Amino acid sequence: MYKHLKKVSTKAMPHEEWLEHRRRSIGGSDAAAIIGLNPWASAYSVWAEKLGVIPPKEDNEAMRLGRDLEEYVAKRFCEETGKRVRRENSIIINPDYPFAHANVDRLIVSEDAGLECKTTSSLNLKRFKNGECPAHYYAQCVHYMMVTGANHWYLAVLILGKEFKWFCIERDEAEICALMEEERKFWKMVEDKTPPAVDGEKSTTEAISAVFAEGAGEGNLALFAYESELAQYVALGEQIKQLKALQDGCANKVKAYLGNTAYGESEGFRVSWAPAQRSTFDLQLFARDHSDIDLRGYFKTSTYRTFKVTRNET
Repeated sequence: MYKHLKKVSTKAMPHEEWLEHRRRSIGGSDAAAIIGLNPWASAYSVWAEKLGVIPPKEDNEAMRLGRDLEEYVAKRFCEETGKRVRRENSIIINPDYPFAHANVDRLIVSEDAGLECKTTSSLNLKRFKNGECPAHYYAQCVHYMMVTGANHWYLAVLILGKEFKWFCIERDEAEICALMEEERKFWKMVEDKTPPAVDGEKSTTEAISAVFAEGAGEGNLALFAYESELAQYVALGEQIKQLKALQDGCANKVKAYLGNTAYGESEGFRVSWAPAQRSTFDLQLFARDHSDIDLRGYFKTSTYRTFKVTRNET
């Protein structure tokens, strides 16, 4: 690893301060999003988060599980490989890449390498087909090699209830240079407050909605430059309706054949049309039966903007 690395200790660092340090540069989990390989984040959503115009992702059960099982994944890796690992309780900064940092899970003892520990659902098992690791994990490991100078990086993945896999990703200077250049360009956009190109990813949609949440509703901008996008938007909406009708038609043919049978199977498919129950709270009925209770304090009001496109009549 590089000898000129700087380190910021995270041992006693409050969580909010840790988040602020991460916001000041590009981390391993951001790398895949910047180059369009992260299923849950996009370049735009990362850009908005780095500028502080949207909050960091809220902690969820999957993130909690990943943290809680990190030590287990590291131990399983040691059992499988015979290697020893150690914690690196710091944010690693390389002065050559001031736009990036590395907050690594483990470093390998007596080896110029690190370890990234992952926990994922069995539903993601298909992402490991043909013995390959998912692209967003790969990009994260390349980022860590870029920052630290390590010769290779190990990836250990616990696929809950199914498998434990580990990979060794060798240093590739061409890949590192390519990622470095993309990250450098991205960080310049952060510094200049110039947004990256938007796409149709869910994370981009959510970020744009958060960035422009207020929507004063005043004015009427000319959209002549976006005539083709608007035409395509309307046309795609019509196609989606048509495709949904076709899809429902396929489903209805199978349902009619199943009748009261809950399951069916062909050579290539399994079908479930089983009974299910759902309980919902009938607010109107409750209010009628308990008219003496003021329910206004139990309602949560949220503000949002709706996007609607209609054709002008000619």
